[in-house]
Amino acid sequence: QVQLVESGGGLVQAGGSLRLSCAASRRTFSSYSMGWFRQAPGKEREFVAGIRETTGSSAYADSVKGRFTISRDNAKNTVYLQMNSLKPEDTAVYYCAAALFLTLWVPRQMDYWGQGTQVTVTV
Repeated sequence: QVQLVESGGGLVQAGGSLRLSCAASRRTFSSYSMGWFRQAPGKEREFVAGIRETTGSSAYADSVKGRFTISRDNAKNTVYLQMNSLKPEDTAVYYCAAALFLTLWVPRQMDYWGQGTQVTVTV
């Protein structure tokens, strides 16, 4: 079992920045691919960014490329999402997720989820 706890959400004006953090409970954190997903009211949960367990290679949704950066610190069992140039359409609950055997960055592939953190971007 892996427990994930997100932090860093909040209210920010358009053009601003936030950094989300996700702390994992398991010492084998480095074995998991880690992803960030988001869900806006009335919409399905969608992939935002992910980072692989072995290569550390990252992937991003087209909507956030060039604005968001995912990183991980395996020594601290933590994954981060740096969000710059935020837009009102980035408003959503952001979830951290972990997968042991990942083939696609889709919600059904993720094994564990955090409780989510709200990000609200105002005009």
